[in-house]
Amino acid sequence: MFASPAYASAGASSAGGGGAFFLQMLPLVLIFVIFYFLLIRPQQRRMKQHQAMVGAVKKNDIAVTAGGVIGKVTRVEETEVELEVAPNVRVRVVKGTLSEVRPHGAKPAND
Repeated sequence: MFASPAYASAGASSAGGGGAFFLQMLPLVLIFVIFYFLLIRPQQRRMKQHQAMVGAVKKNDIAVTAGGVIGKVTRVEETEVELEVAPNVRVRVVKGTLSEVRPHGAKPAND
């Protein structure tokens, strides 16, 4: 009644549609690139280092588990490691739970 129907111009929107879409997607692409370089890539690098460390564990190394148990490696299997945490006390742990492996010759910080 009081409002007249409005008709959109089809010619104006088709000329600038590609550029407008690119400008709308540009911030999303930039956010993904930033996330890749700040979060994804460093995490992949840490995973590779951890896998290499776990794969290189050998007998007589000192290992620290994710739970904080420190022990001397007495036996290495494919997926498990046996740690001696006290004289004649041995614990079997999954290799993936090792957070640090110190070489045989490493000395404690307080000695």
